[in-house]
Amino acid sequence: MNYTYILECGDKSLYTGWTTDLKRRLRVHNQGKGARYTRSRLPVRLLYYEVHLTKEEAMKREYAIKQLTHTQKINLIERGTIIEWENVGEPDFTGNLRVQEK
Repeated sequence: MNYTYILECGDKSLYTGWTTDLKRRLRVHNQGKGARYTRSRLPVRLLYYEVHLTKEEAMKREYAIKQLTHTQKINLIERGTIIEWENVGEPDFTGNLRVQEK
C-alpha cells in the first residue's frame, strides 16, 4: 500500500507526506525522526489519509495537496470519515477518505 497523509503538528500547522507504512511513519514522526518540518512541531496527529496503488500516485497526490491553501486542506480533511486504525494497511481502493475524530 501507498498512502498520502496530512498531519496536524503541535503548533496546529499541517504537514503532508506519503509513505508505505502509515502507522510506522506516524510513530517515526512523533519520535522526532521524521521530516525536518515536524521535528520541531511535536506531537503530530494523523488527520487524513488516502490509499494509492503505486508510489507514483501517492507522490503526485502529495504534491497536489501541498499546492492547496490551508483552508482547502481543512475542507479536504472535513469531507473524510473516521480513521479506523485496524483498517490502516488493509486494501481500500474505493477512494474513501478518512479523518480522525477530534
